[in-house]
Amino acid sequence: MISLDTGALLFAIWASYAIRLSVWTPAITSERLFLAAIAPLVAIPVFIRMGLYRSVIRYLPEAAIWTILKAMLIATMSWVIIIFLMEMAGQGIVPRSVPFFYFVLGTLLIGGMRFAAKWVLMSGTGLRRDEEPVFIYGAGPTAAQLARALKGHGNRYVMGLIDDDPSNQGRDIGGYRVFPSGDLPSLIDRYGIKEIILSMSAIPMAQRQAVLERVTELGVKVRSLPDISDLVDGRYIVSQIREIEIDELLGRSFVPADNELLDRALTGKVVMVTGAGGSIGSELCRLIIRRKPEKLILFEASEYALYRIEQELLTVGELPIVPVLGSVTDAMTVDRAIRSHGAQVLYHAAAHKHVPLVEANVLEGIRNNVFGTLTVATVAAERKVESFVLISSDKAVRPTNVMGATKRWAELIVRQMATEAHAKSEGQVFCAVRFGNVIGSNGSVVPLFKEQIAKGGPVTITDPDMTRYFMAIPEAAELIVQAGALSAGGDVFLLDMGEPVRIGDLAKNMIRLAGFQVRDSKNPDSGIAIEVIGKRPGEKLFEELFYDRSNAKQTHHPKIMRADSAAIARYDMSAWLRDLEQAILAEDEEQARKLLFALITADDLPEQTVAHG
Repeated sequence: MISLDTGALLFAIWASYAIRLSVWTPAITSERLFLAAIAPLVAIPVFIRMGLYRSVIRYLPEAAIWTILKAMLIATMSWVIIIFLMEMAGQGIVPRSVPFFYFVLGTLLIGGMRFAAKWVLMSGTGLRRDEEPVFIYGAGPTAAQLARALKGHGNRYVMGLIDDDPSNQGRDIGGYRVFPSGDLPSLIDRYGIKEIILSMSAIPMAQRQAVLERVTELGVKVRSLPDISDLVDGRYIVSQIREIEIDELLGRSFVPADNELLDRALTGKVVMVTGAGGSIGSELCRLIIRRKPEKLILFEASEYALYRIEQELLTVGELPIVPVLGSVTDAMTVDRAIRSHGAQVLYHAAAHKHVPLVEANVLEGIRNNVFGTLTVATVAAERKVESFVLISSDKAVRPTNVMGATKRWAELIVRQMATEAHAKSEGQVFCAVRFGNVIGSNGSVVPLFKEQIAKGGPVTITDPDMTRYFMAIPEAAELIVQAGALSAGGDVFLLDMGEPVRIGDLAKNMIRLAGFQVRDSKNPDSGIAIEVIGKRPGEKLFEELFYDRSNAKQTHHPKIMRADSAAIARYDMSAWLRDLEQAILAEDEEQARKLLFALITADDLPEQTVAHG
């Protein structure tokens, strides 16, 4: 390529003189021969420094024209300086328009040869023009198999493998060169890489997370491949390439589910799920149906959500699925569903959970979350349901919003039901499971951020320093069921949510996972911007899972803790509920809000009875 560029530059000089002097054969002098020889000697090092010889012609990005323009401009200016010095020494005069013609013709020739060669290579050899160069991160057998599978399949072309192991770097594996990971930024620029595929599922989570953090900062799309043991046949390896999920970047350690606990809770049982069409409820249903219950009752207020989850579950197997359309505040409908089908296990996931919406609709939030829980728990107690599990929230701890306060009331209602059940000694178990945000749930920030990124931004956050706990929906569902199986009654179980995540960091990571740069002061002209809109009513800067961490006792499951019931305040709920119901019936929002928060102000005071008044 260097020899072609040298010839092109010599031709550009001859043509520049020919155009300027309007003759086909300009006079050849020693000065002109010297300048002609100097031009490529000056230009070629500039071209090398600007990376014109690093790119593979077939995958030369369109943006390379700007690099060619800059390289040719620097080369021309350097040549002009030499011309000026020669003129100062009295060695002859070069017409002023010759350097201009040289720049224009040189740019056209240097750029034209490259893009013409690219066109010939991509059309003349039968390669599709939509192929994009990619790197595979990893140098194991799976990576080599993936590289072979991608050859001639889809629109990706593997440029090489990336690996952190020095013993692999510089080698060829399966016919592909292995590059060090430290060279990734320059390799991406050199080959115009738009995507990196990770083939490293077998490595430890901490190392995988470090690689993810490093790669997502490079402004390319990142995808992943499951472990080779998860693939049925190598022919299908290409279809297994998937998007990196945000929970992988959070680096949560995974603990396999205890199958004994899951079977104890679900297998052969008649199970009912309220809020069955919601994010948590639907995932619970998917888990339950795989554990072979005797029957699954889907209780849901939304007709569309109920239809959708029923249709999905019907494709899984032949187990009886009973869809029940109704509200948890309707005691007759709840009673009919439990009584007619003989429900033995009940997961109460139905709730209004969107903080700003519940804050704007206080009475409905209380009616559904508090009295809906009271209705379902009361009927469950009357109909001798063996196990009742309330799905609670970290917002129930020292709540500052209506949604969190209603969840705390729901926990206290379930605790009272557990106390009454224990006094009857009939073996009924009532408990609550408290955890933070689940990734991808309806109304959470993750789907919102994805939608905003898809539209090109900006991504709106309330406060970059706000922190939240996050957990994947399938993991949450498994832990909920296992916690229910561990309950002795009256428990509040706390799921280990790992470390809290800054919302600002979450937004940046999601933008980078999508293959974009974050637009900020360092990168003001491209990428997706993050816009701070301020906290909404009722929002806390950070959430908590514990009233008192010292009162949380470890169970035999490493991800499930139990709040010490001896350290929890006792509540006389009946009078409080009567007054709250009167406020709801009178549609007195101010009084309802006042009662809602008055009860839970004593949550920090252990070993006491909180009376009404």
